[in-house]
Amino acid sequence: MSCLMVERCGEILFENPDQNVKCVCMLGDVRLRGQTGVPAERRGSYPFIDFRLLNNTTYSGEIGTKKKVKRLLSFQRYFHASRLLRGIIPQAPLHLLDEDYLGQARHMLSKVGMWDFDIFLFDRLTNGNSLVTLLCHLFNTHGLIHHFKLDMVTLHRFLVMVQEDYHSQNPYHNAVHAADVTQAMHCYLKEPKLASSLTPLDVMLGLLAAAAHDVDHPGVNQPFLIKTNHHLANLYQNMSVLENHHWRSTIGMLRESRLLAHLPKEMTQDIEQQLGSLILATDINRQNEFLTRLKTHLHNKDLRLEDVHDRHFMLQIALKCADICNPCRIWEMSKQWSERVCEEFYRQGDLEQKFELEISPLCNQQKDSIPSIQIGFMTYIVEPLFREWARFTGHSALSESMLSHLAHNKAQWKRLLPNQHRSSSGGGGSGGPDHAGPGTAQAEEQTVTEGDAP
Repeated sequence: MSCLMVERCGEILFENPDQNVKCVCMLGDVRLRGQTGVPAERRGSYPFIDFRLLNNTTYSGEIGTKKKVKRLLSFQRYFHASRLLRGIIPQAPLHLLDEDYLGQARHMLSKVGMWDFDIFLFDRLTNGNSLVTLLCHLFNTHGLIHHFKLDMVTLHRFLVMVQEDYHSQNPYHNAVHAADVTQAMHCYLKEPKLASSLTPLDVMLGLLAAAAHDVDHPGVNQPFLIKTNHHLANLYQNMSVLENHHWRSTIGMLRESRLLAHLPKEMTQDIEQQLGSLILATDINRQNEFLTRLKTHLHNKDLRLEDVHDRHFMLQIALKCADICNPCRIWEMSKQWSERVCEEFYRQGDLEQKFELEISPLCNQQKDSIPSIQIGFMTYIVEPLFREWARFTGHSALSESMLSHLAHNKAQWKRLLPNQHRSSSGGGGSGGPDHAGPGTAQAEEQTVTEGDAP
């Protein structure tokens, strides 16, 4: 297979017009060039927050106008410096996968509905393109390409845009996390209690929301943006700041790619609004709201999945579960995710210390150990939600497996607790003195502001 090099980023021309494409070739990190030949700014994976602005007294002379301040505090999206931009023109088309790795990736995709799916291995086999490859496969598997008459090239272009808008230098909030959440969402969409009622639109919304729910995440949380007076915090009035940004960024990419441009305007507007509702539901500050509503429905036995509103609510719950399902994975993968998110927490804490800001809860590496953070998160956030999800599914095999992994992983973290915390962690599964009782839940909600899974 070969492709023709073109100017527009993400454009691909296939010799084989078959829509069921398994292998694609793509131009790497390409910029749009204006008429002057100067590379134009477009999305990429570098969040630019100029932390000099946090020291206003020292650097006040360098800040300039309010417009410049707003620009410096934006998540600037620059393209990677690629081989093409450095003037090194490849002698052959850049293929996403070589043949050996392609075969292994294809084999993994045949088991994409298994809960022990190893997203880290899959990302390596796809040369860092796990999100694009997974979504192309799932859209084809669920028949969405045919049902919505989607153009495969346009779909691929859109997914590349989404993948590139994740920041690869984030230990946790990157495209691999998005792919992991999407794979979990796929598993939940297959639950018999839910699958029998879902429409193709429901499935597409669930997969798109999972893939884009953390797009352009800066690697710091909402309280950090608020206390540094980030313009996004002002724009969204300190309410679901990052979730609103993820949603608006997704809508911008959908419109720019024109993936849904052939659909009726009323339908695309509905899709945009439902995507927003799903992504906004991942705000951890709304955890009790959704959990209470789910408990009430299950107690009253009044969920009617033939009703569009009830189906949408369960899609919100499914996405919330997918977003924080890391503690329900097998230990080897769960541990990796835990270490990654805590590394991101600690990086934020280091920044806060450097610029003499109050260190956020769970972000102090000297006081907040990974085991204590994880035990508190599992106890107060994950367990309550997944117990209710199991009730909804009728204690399906997958739900029981997830609860089993959760109990095992919690026991593992308890064994890894520092000695001085171990004796105080037995009573309620709290994370020791620094994260005991209700304070842990409050700290989690303050720190993990968008359904992120420590």
